[in-house]
Amino acid sequence: MDVLLVGGANSLMTAMIDKLNKEGHRIYVLMEHRFQNFQNRKVFEYYYFPYDSDCLKEVFESINPQLILCMGAFDTNYTWTDARKESVRYSLGITNILTTFAARQSGRLVYLSSEEVYGDSYTVDITEDTPTSARGFRAMALAQMEQQCRNYSRQMDLDVVVLRLDHLYSRPRRAGECFHIGAKMCMEGLRTGKISASDRYQVSMLHLQDAVDFIYQVCACESHRKSLYNLSSSKMITQMEIARILCDRLGPDVQIEDNSVGSVHRVVLSNEAFAAEFRQSIRHEPQEAFTQLAIYMKKHRNEFLIADGVRDNFLSRILGKSAALFWALLPFVENLICFIPFFMLNNRATDSKYFAKLDFYLLYVLLFAVVHGQQQATFSALLSILGYVFRQMYGRTGFEVMMDYNTYVWIAQLFIVGLIVGYMKDRLNVMQEENRQEIHYMESRLDDISDINASNARMKNLLADQIINEEDSLGKVHDVTSRLNNYEPEEVLFYAADIVAKLMGSKDVAIYTIANRSYARLYSSTSRQARKMGKSIQYLEMDDLSEALKERRVYINKKLDERYPMMAYGIYSEDEMQLILMVWGLPWERMTLAQADTLSVISDLIQNAVLRANRYLEALEDRRYISGTPIMEEEAFTKLVRAYLTAQTHGLTECALVAIDIKAFTMEEAAEKVRGVFRQSDYLGVMSGKLYLLLSNSDENAAGFVLERIRKLEMDARVQRGIDL
Repeated sequence: MDVLLVGGANSLMTAMIDKLNKEGHRIYVLMEHRFQNFQNRKVFEYYYFPYDSDCLKEVFESINPQLILCMGAFDTNYTWTDARKESVRYSLGITNILTTFAARQSGRLVYLSSEEVYGDSYTVDITEDTPTSARGFRAMALAQMEQQCRNYSRQMDLDVVVLRLDHLYSRPRRAGECFHIGAKMCMEGLRTGKISASDRYQVSMLHLQDAVDFIYQVCACESHRKSLYNLSSSKMITQMEIARILCDRLGPDVQIEDNSVGSVHRVVLSNEAFAAEFRQSIRHEPQEAFTQLAIYMKKHRNEFLIADGVRDNFLSRILGKSAALFWALLPFVENLICFIPFFMLNNRATDSKYFAKLDFYLLYVLLFAVVHGQQQATFSALLSILGYVFRQMYGRTGFEVMMDYNTYVWIAQLFIVGLIVGYMKDRLNVMQEENRQEIHYMESRLDDISDINASNARMKNLLADQIINEEDSLGKVHDVTSRLNNYEPEEVLFYAADIVAKLMGSKDVAIYTIANRSYARLYSSTSRQARKMGKSIQYLEMDDLSEALKERRVYINKKLDERYPMMAYGIYSEDEMQLILMVWGLPWERMTLAQADTLSVISDLIQNAVLRANRYLEALEDRRYISGTPIMEEEAFTKLVRAYLTAQTHGLTECALVAIDIKAFTMEEAAEKVRGVFRQSDYLGVMSGKLYLLLSNSDENAAGFVLERIRKLEMDARVQRGIDL
């Protein structure tokens, strides 16, 4: 959809642009001023108009946005240095945006507010129904705009949503972004060596990335129940706790100054309404985030302190201005030095028979006009006049020289030639600079066009191969994946990896099964490279990969991170993820959306065979196990062992079969003793009247640890080789 962001440049604006671009939306930005350092390539078009301008109607009609996101409380177009005047300008601007939006009668408008609308202290978490208690012009303006947005939503039946962010914080990149509690306290510690804190100041912090995720949930939803939501972590933290976290990383040079006086001031917004409707939770804890903030600001302390004016003392100002003055005076010094040899040459040439007609001063002026331009040409002409007058006064008085019309003709000639040549030099410099800027701009456009062309060429070649060879057609994919129905239920997952490898054109494919909500275990793989991540992984800690799996989309390793596969996709059963398919050996040119769609289709077709096999095994659960024990019946266990050994022969998995001599114990007693030895992914069963343990994804070396544990249970065990099934 087309999205219009209204607000000035800041970290929240940048993060929202990244999120919206990642989700495939077209982005427009409306801001009042041209921020020279804010030109984001992900923005389709910029508009620079005051918010109270009549041009907003034409802007809205031109874009026709489905979503308008107004930065509101986080709009850097408002400095709030004069809060009274800014509150009036702010109210006019937001009101004009609302009225222009209301005239269109389509789309959704999201307005961002903050916890500043609550100036009192509250003993319980603040809900959306709690009346505001604004203190100051800025807070009152925010509260009034909140109410006005809700009035437009209720009385004019418009889709207007107010999102109230609770103490937004992030890691600042420069001193100007230190607007939240943690950054201000860290700056204070770096500047003075002390952090003033109180354990009676209690707040709830919301990380920037969590806020972006929450905002996008509201922006992208089809419908919503309320017109106002609190966005908060709802986890209370005191100012003293923040100070302790910062001091632990800033070092012993920074101390805490306890200012715990007065009554408790508590402002914590409740996000129960938002969490109940959108089921979104925070991912960034304040403790970890503030730790990283302190590490970063300590590492770049000079940049923050210099930008904050701490080191901008008298000496540094003098040195800075002296350097600027030196570079400004350097051309004039060069001009003076060069004047001396030309003055001497002119004096020698005056009495010379051959060089008397040669005007060295004119050459001198032309030289600096050609090299430095009009300004230095004027200065060199003035020096030449002084030198000429001084030389003429050798034989005449100054009055006679000044009364000689030849003097003025010569001066006019000097200035005319020098200024014209200098002007041409200046114009040439301007034209060269314009050409350089145009070339730079065209080169950047050429890079973009080259990237687009390369992507289109890859897509064209891929589609051509698909049409000509028909290797990746849907019919071919369905035909190959349907072969899984011919395998035994125990064999489906082994050969699923082989089928994915063939269809994706990769030799390195792995299938992981979900052991619990955070861990996954390797079930089958086609190569050593595919087993690179290990036999057990904690997939929830894998950043982009984990996020893609949660959102049920194909993960593409755009950063070419060697730790992660080139592509991955999760197979779900209802709302629970069951499997993770990982494809490693893919060339860069095949990492396209078409290939991602192919993996998605393959996974969905494989899912049918996997679910059929799992349901079949669950239906026969009572028949496959000896009642009341973890021991599998001989027939079921024999099929399972045969499936594992066959898959091992084809290089799809590793396994080890351990024969257990139970000695004087019964089968049931032995099973109870061995229960604590093997994993959930291992199997205990009976073959030919003997007890066996099948270790999945384990070789004989790994089986050695299991053998030692079994022997400690007063039973004997050995690895069974060459068994005939």
